[in-house]
Amino acid sequence: MAESYTIGFWTAKPGADEQFVAAWSEFAEWIKDQPGVRTLRLVRDLKEPRKFISFADWDGIESIRAWKETPQFREQIGRVKQHTDDFTAAEAELAVRVDAAARVG
Repeated sequence: MAESYTIGFWTAKPGADEQFVAAWSEFAEWIKDQPGVRTLRLVRDLKEPRKFISFADWDGIESIRAWKETPQFREQIGRVKQHTDDFTAAEAELAVRVDAAARVG
């Protein structure tokens, strides 16, 4: 089974950075209980602090699609999107993985 990911590219409305982060955090709290999800992350662009990328790894594309078909999905993501000027979503599969070498301390 391929490693599957959801990725979101978000641009917060001017002055709404903190509201966006709070809303995304609530969204992530809801997602973490969905079957098949593993780890969720939200990162902020250091050069353009209104821009964020979210990503989550899942046990397969079937879990992602089942989550998006839940009755709550549209409402939950809408609570986050209300704080944004732009949002693009993507589903992805792992193409290459390179692990860092173990360091002896």
